[in-house]
Amino acid sequence: MWNCQSKYVCIFLLLALSGLFFLFRNINILEWKLNSTLDLSSIHSEGSPPCLDRKLSFFCSHLVQEPSTQEALEDCSLLESIAGPEPLPVTTPLDQTSDPAHSLFAILPAGGGRERHVGDQLEALVLMNDFQGRPKSRGGDFLLARLHTPELGAGVAGQVLDHLNGTYSAIFPLLWEGSVWVEVTLVHPSEAVSLLRRLQEERLNWVPSKSLFRSGLLSETTECNLCLPNNQQPLCDYTDPRTGEPWFCYKPKQLACDTRINHFKAGSQTYLQHLTSKEALFFQSGININVHIHATGSDSVTVLPKENDKPDEESSSVAAAPIRTPPLPSWTPPSGYYYQGSWRALDGVLIRQFNDPAAVIQCLKGKQVYMYGDSSVRQYYDYLTSFVPELKKFNLRSHVRAGPFMAVNIPNNILLKYRCHGPPIFWPPLSVSQLHYVANELDGLAGGSDTVVVISVSTHFSFFPLQAYIRRLRRIRRAVVRLLNRAPGTVVVVRSANLDQRKDNFINSDWILTQLYRVLKVMFRGLDVMLLDAWEMTLAHHLPHDLHPAPPIIKNMINTILSGVCPLSSRT
Repeated sequence: MWNCQSKYVCIFLLLALSGLFFLFRNINILEWKLNSTLDLSSIHSEGSPPCLDRKLSFFCSHLVQEPSTQEALEDCSLLESIAGPEPLPVTTPLDQTSDPAHSLFAILPAGGGRERHVGDQLEALVLMNDFQGRPKSRGGDFLLARLHTPELGAGVAGQVLDHLNGTYSAIFPLLWEGSVWVEVTLVHPSEAVSLLRRLQEERLNWVPSKSLFRSGLLSETTECNLCLPNNQQPLCDYTDPRTGEPWFCYKPKQLACDTRINHFKAGSQTYLQHLTSKEALFFQSGININVHIHATGSDSVTVLPKENDKPDEESSSVAAAPIRTPPLPSWTPPSGYYYQGSWRALDGVLIRQFNDPAAVIQCLKGKQVYMYGDSSVRQYYDYLTSFVPELKKFNLRSHVRAGPFMAVNIPNNILLKYRCHGPPIFWPPLSVSQLHYVANELDGLAGGSDTVVVISVSTHFSFFPLQAYIRRLRRIRRAVVRLLNRAPGTVVVVRSANLDQRKDNFINSDWILTQLYRVLKVMFRGLDVMLLDAWEMTLAHHLPHDLHPAPPIIKNMINTILSGVCPLSSRT
């Protein structure tokens, strides 16, 4: 009996060992195949982004370590998602370019001739013509659209869909009753966008930075940047060891790299300095930059109250289908709208009005608020410390623009801090000891339900190829994930870029800023963070666009942030 059992046990063990050997052998073969096929230069599967097949050149690859395969795939996907039509030849004559004066838009009738109600959608068809009045045959124009009712202080951003044939659809949700007006603006013709796209990839030092090196009585100043030619003179490498964020300066002739004491902006340039006289014609203020397009027929409609017999899920301003047959391409609802001058979110969050400093104190009681980034998030620090006298500033003798700043309210245990992000940042001289990267700052926070973090990193990256911005956001995103993993109760707010529309300097073109906005939205999609949509909040408002939004817009942004920190129990 025992011999028989032993025989079967031996056979079973032999089969088990054979199976394990086969499994491990195949796992090793599989890993070898994966390692050999996931090389960036050999990815040609049908699912791969086309930019990989075009052998995408990575920004400053001669100095900076190229991204990993996963990072390269993300870069490609992001760049492909915001890519427009193929660039036009720069030899296009001006009279064949898009002319807002000869272009027009028309509000399309509602389906079936029915009346319009709150919860429906409105569509305007935009027809672009050139300076000779001839229809354009391709897309690529950069248009903005807004629906508004001035007497109600109401406005919402429209979504512009490019049909790639010279026509565009501007889609708006109808969110309030009364007369509403459609506004469509040509920001840049397609020919100018093609030039901006080229300049965005070419520019490496449009806003020069420098650093002062000093040792005793000896001092030298050299040029610095995210990327510098390494064949002109030796470089000092200041790449951050934790994040891998690059920064370089030319080495002083007589001093060592460790004698660098500050960082500062050293002048600026405009796009026009890099264009030929013919190309500059595509950037004429009041002619083909930021010009309203007129309507053929009426530019307004009357919106009636929501139909009582219409189910909520059908009449919802978020879920309503575009009124058109056949259906329009996929439409993304706006993040919110203004009504009576106040921002109302469309994501289910009730935006409270913090009109009393005591309400702000009550919301922030027992909390630490950390603000990291550029001057757009510094506006929040300035607003709060001005609006709430109980927040006492602690004089750190810091740089007036870069900080760090700190304010406290001891009776209610409130701490408010601001610090600028690390280079590139283009301000007057800053001590190198104050150049902190946001990802590193986030890694230094314990986090928790008593911690609020507000991040704004955008404008200073408008001077570089998009890959530099993607790389920085990726580091910040990873740090945000680490923070939320160790302290899930932390409130994280990420502020997007906003529109500027300045007339005299195209280095901060709204087209460039919109690319940053789109990249940031994709990078933080799916994370448990609050995205503050500054792009829509400036577009939907009646005040002129500004890199530093006007106080009424800042107040609405603060109300939105505080409503996320101290939410009401449910939406009514």
